[in-house]
Amino acid sequence: MQEIRIERTTAPKAKPQDESKLGFGKIFTDHMYVMEYNPDKGWHDPKIVPYQPISLDPSAMVFHYGQEMFEGMKAYKTEDGRVLLFRPDKNIERANNSNRRLCIPEIPADDFLNAIKTLVAVDADWIPTAPGTALYIRPFVIATDPFLGVRPSDTYKFIIILSPVGAYYESGLDPVKIWIEDEYVRAVRGGIGEAKTGGNYVASLAAQMKAHDEGYSQVLWLDGVERKYIEEVGAMNIFFKINGTVVTPKLNGSILPGVTRASCIDLCKHWGLPVEERRISVDELVEAARTGALEECWGSGTAAVISPVGHLRFEDEVMQISDGGIGPVSQKLYDTVTGIQTGKVEDTLGWTVEIK
Repeated sequence: MQEIRIERTTAPKAKPQDESKLGFGKIFTDHMYVMEYNPDKGWHDPKIVPYQPISLDPSAMVFHYGQEMFEGMKAYKTEDGRVLLFRPDKNIERANNSNRRLCIPEIPADDFLNAIKTLVAVDADWIPTAPGTALYIRPFVIATDPFLGVRPSDTYKFIIILSPVGAYYESGLDPVKIWIEDEYVRAVRGGIGEAKTGGNYVASLAAQMKAHDEGYSQVLWLDGVERKYIEEVGAMNIFFKINGTVVTPKLNGSILPGVTRASCIDLCKHWGLPVEERRISVDELVEAARTGALEECWGSGTAAVISPVGHLRFEDEVMQISDGGIGPVSQKLYDTVTGIQTGKVEDTLGWTVEIK
């Protein structure tokens, strides 16, 4: 594990005074982590420096061919002052899976985790403590070769920035309305849908704008081949409770393997709930909604944690789920996951890592 050089800021920023108005991803802490890569030295020169703009050549390959990976995770401060990460090993594993798919050199897991721990420790005073808040952690890698040909870059920057955040959706835990997209597609098996990379998200923007214009918060994607099987929401994985069984789309190469998704599955099984990971057609979903078999629906992700879904729309059919409010499983998952993350619920599954 490489030693990290730390250069502390001499001009600290003013911290937010009202944690109820943090929003999401608008405020950034005093420091950032940077590590370089080249073929001769590999990953080298890890350092923490004051938060600042990045200087890159206009021909840097990330601008032209989108060779970049990013991750999202959070740090939490408990009532007794401890700082916790939630399953960081899973994010690091997924980051390196993305790196492999995108021809980016893998980052040693111990250096990755040490970078997160050290940066969060340096900026620990920025961790908010109001209910529903956290310190969002954004690691990312960008290709930096000054070259206009199409090939994997030889040089990269690995950067981590931090942002104190509130709820991802302004509505908080109030159920959101989801638009099932039948025109655009997000990804197909064999593509980069299971990698966490910007191209997957920019591909979602046109449908997201269409959904917003119709008063819907997010887009639920169908598969890109048959256009009939449920995949995921723009910023979340998706779950349904149908006739007492928790159902979520099976990972198939075009769905992002969410860390919160895996945690929901583990918890539901731990509680003795029947869980199925399988293909779910939109026709099955519509029929379940019509007959009342669709009892609950929620999304899961690092940003939103658990987001209950009150309404779905497919073509001209609007489906209200149960009474349109948060369901008991959604509520229990939210309370348990956030409780473990903030130290209010005992972590019997060994998911948290303390930063000391």
